[in-house]
Amino acid sequence: MDAIRTEALTKHYPVGFWRPRAYVALDGLTLDVGQGEVFGFLGPNGAGKTTTLKLLMQLTFPTSGRAEILGRPVGDVSVKRRTGYLPENPYFYDYLSAEELLHYFASLFGYGAADRRRRVSDLLDEVGIGAERRLQLRKFSKGMLQRVGIAQAIINDPEVVFFDEPMSGLDPMGRREIRELILRLRDRGCTVFFSSHVLSDAEALCSRVAIVASGRLAATGELSEILAFKALGWEVVMGGLDDAVLESATASGHIDRATALGGRRYALHVPLSVAPDRLVAEFVSQGAELVSVNPVRETLEEFYMRKIGAVSRDRGLADVGKAPASSE
Repeated sequence: MDAIRTEALTKHYPVGFWRPRAYVALDGLTLDVGQGEVFGFLGPNGAGKTTTLKLLMQLTFPTSGRAEILGRPVGDVSVKRRTGYLPENPYFYDYLSAEELLHYFASLFGYGAADRRRRVSDLLDEVGIGAERRLQLRKFSKGMLQRVGIAQAIINDPEVVFFDEPMSGLDPMGRREIRELILRLRDRGCTVFFSSHVLSDAEALCSRVAIVASGRLAATGELSEILAFKALGWEVVMGGLDDAVLESATASGHIDRATALGGRRYALHVPLSVAPDRLVAEFVSQGAELVSVNPVRETLEEFYMRKIGAVSRDRGLADVGKAPASSE
């Protein structure tokens, strides 16, 4: 059984006053997310990420299509007790303290007084809220409020948790701590579905990702497969490389470009047509020292931009000559 499943999920919003037209926020999204995985839902602003999460949380309702969580329709009350949700811009009653807020949410899930105290204390420690947990939330920074929002999303120890831009407002230390928290949730068997436009978060956390653009699914699959989609060459870092040897290798086409790193160290980009082991052996015979050899692959960001461009072009061609949709 999949933890999350959508079938042709579609959402239209009417826009305009005198002649309202249908704006397609999400167009036929079909996804499946396995239990216990960290799934990245990637796309630029306006791609349909938040719309998808709101549909899954039943904060809005689809124009067509369907969705399931833990094998049940998204509106099933028993499912809601087993899920958690962090909206993109969480807002809480700001005269409560962080402790008071989490006590309130824990009470909604039926925790007794002793269990609430223990659960709230442990979660605030886990998200990095210390003595300030007794301050009113109106005195918190955006990053601290984000940490509190993450704590409320997992207060019920959910089987599936949805995070909408969970790293928003966090400093580098906070980002690392939340990444570690997400991996701990995964290790406990929790399914984590998070949306983001920050690609490094997906590279660090996700086993699979989906990329959406203009409301449509552009690509989905295992991250390792996407990152390995296209090899561009080799990066060879050499130390003690003589300038004359470098010029000769560049002139012969064995090196596309060389970047000086200082101290006679260079990062060399070697094309796929050249065997890096032979080139390294030649440099070493000239007195150079090998520092590292790494394949240069298409990054997730490059893949992301290429796919978004393809979807946007396809959508533009499909819309040519069409009259605007009207509710009249």
